[in-house]
Amino acid sequence: MATFRAIRIDKAEKGTTAALTQFDESELMDGDVTVRVEWSTVNYKDGLAVTGKAPVVRRFPMIAGVDFAGTVEQSSHPSWKVGDKVVCNGWGMGETHLGAYAEKARVKGDWLVALPAGLTARDAMAIGTAGYTAMLSVLALEKHGLTPKDGPVIVTGAAGGVGSVATAVLSKLGYHVIASTGRMSEASYLKDLGASEVIDRNELSGPAKPLAKERWAGGIDSVGSTTLANLLSMTKYRGAIAACGLAGGMDLPSSVAPFILRGVCLLGIDSVMGPIELRNTAWRRLATDLDRSKLSEITHEIGLDDVIGAGARILAGEVRGRIVVKIL
Repeated sequence: MATFRAIRIDKAEKGTTAALTQFDESELMDGDVTVRVEWSTVNYKDGLAVTGKAPVVRRFPMIAGVDFAGTVEQSSHPSWKVGDKVVCNGWGMGETHLGAYAEKARVKGDWLVALPAGLTARDAMAIGTAGYTAMLSVLALEKHGLTPKDGPVIVTGAAGGVGSVATAVLSKLGYHVIASTGRMSEASYLKDLGASEVIDRNELSGPAKPLAKERWAGGIDSVGSTTLANLLSMTKYRGAIAACGLAGGMDLPSSVAPFILRGVCLLGIDSVMGPIELRNTAWRRLATDLDRSKLSEITHEIGLDDVIGAGARILAGEVRGRIVVKIL
């Protein structure tokens, strides 16, 4: 069996170790499709995995990386043939199933989505799980009934991966976007993406009142904790917040007041196990509702040997927008 380059995570006496090494193809896990991985990306969860800052990896050895785009190399699945261009994200890759930071991946064909027309494999990973999560959040807000005429929407962690794509998509759809960031030096970047206003995250960092002045009709939050509690207390009557991240913490120091006095809805967004129909919808919408020129503005490229360092930077809040990883 051949070997290929991969970022391998192993259990250590204290924590884990991560290194770029050769991985034996015979060690790939069960699956009915083998993909030649061409591009991946670095998400917050990837940063946790490669640095060992949180126990997201649940089997060893593990190949890190939660999403990839590439070309089918072998398939016994009826939906996929050799040469098909595919995208895969979630499903426990990089956690319980060998992941994307490798030149080959073997997965279940039911996990795959066809690369949408008009997107390259690099484009798909410039979007990645972060952009996919942003679109799932937009779809949830639309299902709730939110429209641009209902009022402003807020995006927290706006300079990060989810926030950058959410800001770009919402602005293209006609929303007045309020971008919240801890890096006010990125204000011009966020306005270039389409934000109408940029506010300092400190406005949302104090203890949340049960109800505060109504400021927005909806929002997308990747921060959690006190930030999300403040968002809920400031959401307009019958508005909604899509919660999709925990960069600020897993707790939610809030009250029931926004829910029972203003009819506010908290919409939970899961990007890992979403049904294939929803995945296909989200990726099709990303191909049409995300300005490709904006995508290039928020993206920079690294190689596989730079991933571990990038993982540390993303946890430190030093990464703006999206990182694409060239695998082959």
